[in-house]
Amino acid sequence: MTIQWFPGHMNKAKREVSEKLKYVDIVFELVDARLPQSSRNPLLGQIIQHKPRLLILNKADLADSQETKKWLDFYHKQGISAIAINAKEDNAKKILLKASQTVLKEKRERDKARGIKERAIRGMVLGIPNVGKSTLLNRLVGKKIAATGNKPGVTKGQQWLKITGSLELLDTPGILWPKFEDPKVAQTLAVSGAIKDQLLHLDDLALFALEFLGKNYPESLKNRYGFTDEILANTPVNQLLFLTKNRGFKDDYDKGANLLLQEIRNGKLGPITFDRIEETNE
Repeated sequence: MTIQWFPGHMNKAKREVSEKLKYVDIVFELVDARLPQSSRNPLLGQIIQHKPRLLILNKADLADSQETKKWLDFYHKQGISAIAINAKEDNAKKILLKASQTVLKEKRERDKARGIKERAIRGMVLGIPNVGKSTLLNRLVGKKIAATGNKPGVTKGQQWLKITGSLELLDTPGILWPKFEDPKVAQTLAVSGAIKDQLLHLDDLALFALEFLGKNYPESLKNRYGFTDEILANTPVNQLLFLTKNRGFKDDYDKGANLLLQEIRNGKLGPITFDRIEETNE
């Protein structure tokens, strides 16, 4: 299954991000903690270049905490400042502000030594669709000023948001990249909801998800859908048939596939991390 999606507003956003980068001190790269590597846009690295960066693994409550720790260690070893948060929690602002101050500590000390008056940190929030940018911004500001939705493409423009007296953020639309070199990355993104479902074959995604879950989180399938060891030993196709019938959808496998994907995205199967550190090439 080939998945490609690069709407016109994303191409425009890429140009605007490049133009506005000179106005910010730090880039906040937001990714999905369930797929911290797959949800990193390789185009952003080209755009950001040497600008200070903080990698934020959002939706940490939906991710496998043990895997999240592995990913944070992985990024720290690469010299990348990274934190894990749940943007819906009250402490998200405190964690982000403290981490950004740590990243910019040397720069601000240099500025102070040169007699440059300290001002609010100016940051830019970047990330692919559906990683929770608008949710994070609303939490930071303390009121709903950015549109949110559990679907990609909600944010279309750019806006400056004053978070506190010490932090200002530039919101940006989510930007995907034109071509996915690894089909597994495309499938993982699609399962998470980063790509519009209307462009996809949901049954193919469900089979991909079932194969992964059967290998890595079999207990989740047992607890949520009543899978037995015999069902788990079967093919993903037969597993989808079982799930569909067991949920009362008879032969409507599209309904079964849609149910599985929605429940994965909403955390109904428990904490799940799709990107595995042992499968990553350092």
